[in-house]
Parts: sequence; structure tokens; C-alpha cells
Amino acid sequence: MSTENAAAPLTTIATIGQYEGQSITLRGWLYNLRSSGKLLFPTFRDGTGTIQGIVPKAAVPEALFDTLKNLTLESSVVVTGKVRADSRAPSGFELDVEDVAITQRIPDETPYPIQLKEAGVDFLMEHRHLWLRTPRQSAILRVRATIMRAAAEYFDTNGFFRTDPPILTPNACEGTSELFEMDYFGDDKAFLTQSGQLYIEATAMALGKVYSFGPTFRAEKSKTRRHLTEFWMIEPEVTYLDLDGLMSLAEGFLTHIVTRVLETHRTDLKVIGKDISKLEAIIAPTVPSESSSRSRAEGSASPASTPTNSVFLSGAKDPCISPEATHPSTPTSASQQASEAEGAGGFSPLNKPSPEKGFSPGPSTGTTTNRFPRLSYDEAHAMLLDAHARGLIENAHTYGDDFGSPDETYISNQFSKPVMVHRYPANVKAFYMQPDPQDPTKALCVDVLAPEGYGEIIGGSQRVDDYDLLKSRIEQHNLPLAAFQWYLDLRKYGSVPHSGFGMGIERCVAWICGLEHVRETIPFARTLNRIYP
Repeated sequence: MSTENAAAPLTTIATIGQYEGQSITLRGWLYNLRSSGKLLFPTFRDGTGTIQGIVPKAAVPEALFDTLKNLTLESSVVVTGKVRADSRAPSGFELDVEDVAITQRIPDETPYPIQLKEAGVDFLMEHRHLWLRTPRQSAILRVRATIMRAAAEYFDTNGFFRTDPPILTPNACEGTSELFEMDYFGDDKAFLTQSGQLYIEATAMALGKVYSFGPTFRAEKSKTRRHLTEFWMIEPEVTYLDLDGLMSLAEGFLTHIVTRVLETHRTDLKVIGKDISKLEAIIAPTVPSESSSRSRAEGSASPASTPTNSVFLSGAKDPCISPEATHPSTPTSASQQASEAEGAGGFSPLNKPSPEKGFSPGPSTGTTTNRFPRLSYDEAHAMLLDAHARGLIENAHTYGDDFGSPDETYISNQFSKPVMVHRYPANVKAFYMQPDPQDPTKALCVDVLAPEGYGEIIGGSQRVDDYDLLKSRIEQHNLPLAAFQWYLDLRKYGSVPHSGFGMGIERCVAWICGLEHVRETIPFARTLNRIYP
């Protein structure tokens, strides 16, 4: 067997279609191997995808055939072969193997730990460094990379500046979450950041439109499928922006991300087992119906002109992972209201001229082709009471309480697009959220709940911009005033209305990929009971 063939250009599986009918070279690993008499069917992977090879015994040297026939899984190889179109192949192409150079052969006595059979989740997580190599897990990571790139791209192309807050902080952002504490120099204590928000409020006052993007840490002792102790958060902050403008910003942001994923990862989504039509519904124009103008005072969203299916359960599964419990199936419907034309399709409403320079006054009257439904907290509460009365959820929601995961799951299941629930009771939200001037018991805040039952993926608010009010809120929450003096200074020297939100990348990945648990959304999950590998 030779080294790489100079006449066969080096390429990747993702771009192999450009070389139909030509001999090419791939660098990768043997993922699987089947044999049928005098035919071998090796499957190779290279990080960009997988492709099946065809090796007739009569077409290659006997030594090459015998070597391939006895090659162990995950041995690293350099493969040369001719690209052939085949509509039956997942990628549309197969490889007529001409030569293979083995970089490393895994010994028979120490085989690759993860074989092509079901294994328990604990085993797979213990071998996460190897589990990542399977087609489904690799596809998830490729989609994650595009989600992160698209998230930053949206802000970079809409006049935002990326500013990086510190990871070590002297105080909590929200005061209620548990923090990872560490000794600092001398007798000082420091905490791992749970959000960059407070710091980018400062940079927003300098630059107008900013965002941060980095790891955050929360020491909440939660074992739910939605929680990690270490995760990535992207957080924009904008001066002269109110709550309505913030919701339009979030809508354009999510629309852009879904658009980018659909542009580049349809094959990966099929490998993962995601129903792509669910994502296409996010960016598809909403067809107005007579029912769309019906009042939501009864607490339930108006029915869609075309109902969609309930929670999507992946038809494809990781060949290594054992079956797990899935969400209950709940019928869904979409709700549409006329709203501003700005903010949809990836366009930031901040580019719209307004009476006050740089200020987004919120929604304007009109009809948009891509509108995320919006519910007030009161409307969502009424929806949950109605669901409980009809036996669709187990527990009745108590007015004034925050929504739990089952509540968010039910609400989001009723829509084919992300739904924005706004104006929660102020006493269940963070100290920095601006009270609603129409009802000071409510906060000018919003949670964006992903469809298919995935719950909250974005949380944001208009911030308190008055010095005295913010000072009193800090005191009411029993937070150390001295630690927040710098934050109060932002309201003391040139304060303006401003708003922002945060989106956890892992929850977004779970929703877009249709994953049951966030542990598969990040290369190495950190949870309550796992810090290895």
C-alpha cells in the first residue's frame, strides 16, 4: 500500500461531490466495515461526514483486500478512490477504493471501546472523548459551530461591538443563583460569572450596541435535562431600546440562526434525526387567518390555519445510545397577531429611523411575514389554568409564581414558532428589571420559549435606568450595596433606557437539533454529577 497519491487531490467528504468521476484522497478513520463474499464495504469518516467505500476483491491487490478485511474500527487511514454518484447513499456518493495507507491500526487485543451497538448513557458519557466520533454526535457539534457563528454574525453585521466581560467577578449578577466561589488574593473572594450582563451594560453606555459571548457558570443543584453547570451564553445589550424593540431583536436573531443552519446542515440534521420541516416553519411566512384576530383574553392562543404536529421525537438514533424516555405528545397550534414589519428575517429593528436618535420606539402597526407569537404573563397563566381544567397538565399554575419546566413545555408546545411571554410579576424576576409603568407589579421582561416543548431559550428585559429605583431594588434583594456601586454609577452619569437578553447556546442547540438532553449539545458536559472527562 502506497502513501498519498499525488495525482488524486486531497479533499473532504463534505466537498467530495465536486470530484464526481475523479480519483481523490481522503484522510480519516474507518468507522464501520461490512463484507459480502468478495466485496468489502468500508465506511470512512473524516470529521465532515461519512462515506461508504466499495472494494471488489478482483479490483485491488490481494494484500490490500486482506488488510482492509482485517482492519479494526477507528484505525486511522488515508484513502484513495474514485468518486461515484449513487442516489441510494446518504451523501449521494460512494467511493470506489483504489488504495489505503494505514496511519495507525488499533490492535485486536485493545479494540475501540465504543462498538456499533447500544450502550448506556453513563458508559457513553464516561467515554465522551470517543463518543464524539460517532456520526450523530459529530453532526451535532457541526450544527453547534454554525449556531455560534451565526449568533455572532447577526450582531456583527448589525452594528454591534463584541466586548468581553470578566469571568471572575466580585458579586452575583442576579443575587438568587448559587455561584461557584473561589479564594482570590489575600482575604478576597471571587465568583465564576453567571452572566456578563452587568458589565456589558457599562460597555453599552460607551458603544451603544454591544454583545458578549463566552462561558458562564451556575452552581444550581439541578438534575433536569435542561441544565448544565458550565455553558456558553451570548448576550446583547442596546441603549435607547425598549422591551418591544428587544423582542423584535430576539425574533430577528433567532430567525437568522435557523436560516443559517438550514442553509448548511440539512444532511447533518437528517443524521441527527431532526424533522427539518419544524425548522422551516420558524422562518416560513405566516398565513393570516380569520381566527388570528380573536382575543386571547380567554387565555388560549388562537388556532393556526395549518396545525403542526406535537413534540418531535427523533426517528434516527445514535447507534451507541440506549432508548430514553421521551416527551409526551401534545397537539400544537400557532398564534399570530398583526405587528411591526421590522425585526423579522434577520433584520435588526435598530436600523429603523426614529424620533429620538438611536432609540427604537418598539413595534409599529402593520403585518409581518414572519411573526413570533407574543403572550403576556397573564395570558399564559390563563392558558395553563385552562389546560389543567381539561386534564392536559398535572398541576395548576399559581398566579404570581414563575413558570416551571412543565409549564414552559406546555405553552411552547402550542406554537410552531418560538413564543414570547412578557411582563412577568416583578417579584419573581431579577432586581435590575424595569417595572412596567402601566402596572408596576410587572417587570418589562420577556422569556422566549422554543417550540416542540423545549422551553426557555432566551431571557431578557428592559433595565432599570433610574438611580434611586435601582438602589432601592438592590437593598430590597439584600445585596451588598458596595459591590454594586460601580453598577449604580451607570445610572448616575448619563443614564438612558436600555435593554438586553441572554441566550444559552446549549439550549438553542438542543431545540434546533431536537435533542432530549443538553448533555449532547456541548463537547464535554459539566453537570451536577459529572466533571470527567
